[in-house]
Order: sequence, then structure tokens, then C-alpha cells
Amino acid sequence: MTNHQSPIIKLFLTDVDGCLTDGGMYYSASGEELKRFCVYDGMGMVCLQKAGIPCGILTSEQSPIVKARAEKLKLQFLYLGVGSKVNPDCLTKLQAAEEICSQLGITLDEVCYVGDDINDLNLLRAVGYPCCPPNARPEVIAVPGIKVLNTPGGQGAIREIADQLLDN
Repeated sequence: MTNHQSPIIKLFLTDVDGCLTDGGMYYSASGEELKRFCVYDGMGMVCLQKAGIPCGILTSEQSPIVKARAEKLKLQFLYLGVGSKVNPDCLTKLQAAEEICSQLGITLDEVCYVGDDINDLNLLRAVGYPCCPPNARPEVIAVPGIKVLNTPGGQGAIREIADQLLDN
């Protein structure tokens, strides 16, 4: 892995549930799924993109809500259903990130990834700048070199790391 003190980030990727959201699943009386997103996180990703750092979402969910959020933020990359236990034939999150890196002509060492659960472990171990919110699973917090953010998922964690990356 690269030096985590001064990363050169050329791609920002994140998981959704527990990172862009608080990890809760909300359902209406009719069974419709709802998600709560923090506008600060969205602005963080917009600022990264304006600075020339492409952003993307990798999630095991097949959620039209996530698709709508990614479209609203004009994210360059959206991978739905990756790392899904339901569909073992789908790409893993690591394979999806490798595919994106290949398209951009960069390496995983130049990627910042924010994840919070066990299906993020392989990718977190492979990127140059792994991050997680403080409410991440203990297995994630134990990843060597991981930056544990101060802000919980769904409450501005993505904005926190975006601001730090932009300050560098």
C-alpha cells in the first residue's frame, strides 16, 4: 500500500448503506423503501468532482433510490448489485473498482474508498486510502492503515473525508 499520510487521490468511491446513509432501512406502510441522505455528503462529492476527482458508488443493493441520488450528484460511476450475496455471479466491489481504474488509467493505490461492512473488506485492503465511518464494523476498523473518520455514516462522513482530500 501507499503512504497514507499524503495520498494522491485520482478516484473517490464509497459504499452507500452505513456510509452515505446511517445504515437504517426505512419502509413506508405500503412497503416502499426509503433512504435518508445527508446533503453535506452530496456537496462533498460535488466539490471533489469540481476539483477533477471522479466519484462513484459501489453497492450490493439494486436500489432505484441510489440510482436517483447518483444521477442527481452527476456521479461518473455507479455500480449497483456488486458484491451481492444474492447473485454470486456479479462483480465484487474490488473487481468493480479495478474495472473503473482500468478505464481511468490509474491504480488502486490512487483510490480513496469509504466502506463500513464485511463486504467492503477486500476493496478496503486493496486501495491506497481506505476510510470508514466510526460506526463501521470492528473488522473494518481493524483494516491496516484505515482512516477512521470522526463523523458517523449518513451524517457527513463523506464530506469530512472530501474536505480533507481537497485540503491536501
